[in-house]
Amino acid sequence: MTVQDSDPFAAGAADGRRVALIHYWLVGMRGGEKVLEALCRMFPQADIFTHVVVPERISPALRRHAIFQTRVGRLPFAPRLYQKYLPLMPRALEELDLSGYDLVISSESGPAKGVIAPPNAPHLCYCHSPMRYLWDQYTLYLNGAGGLTRLMMPHLAHPLRQWDVTSAARVDGFVANSAFVARRIEKYWRRGADVVHPPVAVQEFAPIPAADRGDYYLWVGELTHYKRPDIAVEAFRRLGLPFKMLGGPDKLAKALARQAGPRTQILGKRPFAELKALMAGCKALIFPGEEDFGMVPVEAMASGRPVIALGRGGALETVVEGETGLFFHDQSVEALVDAVERFEASGLGRDCTAACVARAADFSEERFVAGIRASLARIGA
Repeated sequence: MTVQDSDPFAAGAADGRRVALIHYWLVGMRGGEKVLEALCRMFPQADIFTHVVVPERISPALRRHAIFQTRVGRLPFAPRLYQKYLPLMPRALEELDLSGYDLVISSESGPAKGVIAPPNAPHLCYCHSPMRYLWDQYTLYLNGAGGLTRLMMPHLAHPLRQWDVTSAARVDGFVANSAFVARRIEKYWRRGADVVHPPVAVQEFAPIPAADRGDYYLWVGELTHYKRPDIAVEAFRRLGLPFKMLGGPDKLAKALARQAGPRTQILGKRPFAELKALMAGCKALIFPGEEDFGMVPVEAMASGRPVIALGRGGALETVVEGETGLFFHDQSVEALVDAVERFEASGLGRDCTAACVARAADFSEERFVAGIRASLARIGA
């Protein structure tokens, strides 16, 4: 891997095109980075541009590419404080020299789409979501922020929103990761978007015999407020049923452990092999957050297990009510308790394995690649 702070001329893609992939930041491997990996497989000689990269936290597949940081990556403690530098990111993107590239694909969730592409280079933006902390979840993020952020963000949010809307006009075509996000794009940027669900590595998950499964429910994900792990912990304290939670950061995991009931295990982060085994062995996955798409429910279904999910956001596009899971529609402890009790009475978990696996196959990388190719064709790329 080459990590540089300037923007050199890139090698050509496999078909002769010079391709620039723009990603907001590379400080770990989550859903957005899995999408970037798939784009890298489509364009194996593409160069990656990002605000900040921490090489040891990203996959070998990404490290095989030349990665170039914006000037944000040179700022003090950028690998740790990159989000504090949000107001500097629009200008940093506009300073990137993309001359000589034939195709630009941006991966947008933080600022990424605002680059200035060459006149003859189509720009396709794959949007995981317009920046939630600027738009519909602004108040939620602000209330959970530190004192300095709460002081400064009201003054910074307005010009950042103006830039966000203006920069959307530079993009030739948008692809949303779900119909839910496509509606956000239309609402805030007044642009239409194709819907191409992100690729899920469904082939890496598999069901196990019913006799080998456990009697516990499972949570998997980052322990952030908007995913509402607090609802899950309290619901299972009241239910008194076995419950396991995988995810970090450790500080929040310890805080949740203090609130948990005696049959709840807060396991923190676990190796992938252990995650797969726990997912295949659970009674059902618990998913109480409103997600833009949500890969974890698809991974659970690929493991043959149903999902009990909040009936909002991307879960409505993945989970099939009564076949691969159940929904609850009020984001509250009481609603989740009721959903688990309905699930226990339904017997759904005993005979849904085939339906779950079949549903998960709809979100394979092959489907993703076909969708991206169709969207590229629509913008003349």
